[in-house]
Amino acid sequence: MSRLLLGAISGVVFGVVVVVTMIPLNFADRRTAFFAAFMSRFAIGVLIGAAIGSPQLVALRVPSWLVGATIGLLVSLPDAIVTKAYPPILIMGTIGGAAVGYVVQRFG
Repeated sequence: MSRLLLGAISGVVFGVVVVVTMIPLNFADRRTAFFAAFMSRFAIGVLIGAAIGSPQLVALRVPSWLVGATIGLLVSLPDAIVTKAYPPILIMGTIGGAAVGYVVQRFG
């Protein structure tokens, strides 16, 4: 399986997990909040799938989990700034990104 496809699939799984954790929370517009969270996490998966194995990162010898964690943190930062819910969004994005990075490197 290609890394990009595995990253996209991992992003879908990551997005679903995050949305499920958000179900008990209250939002003014639940549908929009869920969709935005899902798309943010899906983007993390796709970006990691595209980045892992790139010649620049291979040359730097950066571990795949660190690439994933960095992408997860950077993509999560705008959501955290807008919502002012820094810890849950940044922690979930960073840990999830690291996990996706590991999965894409190991199985892609």
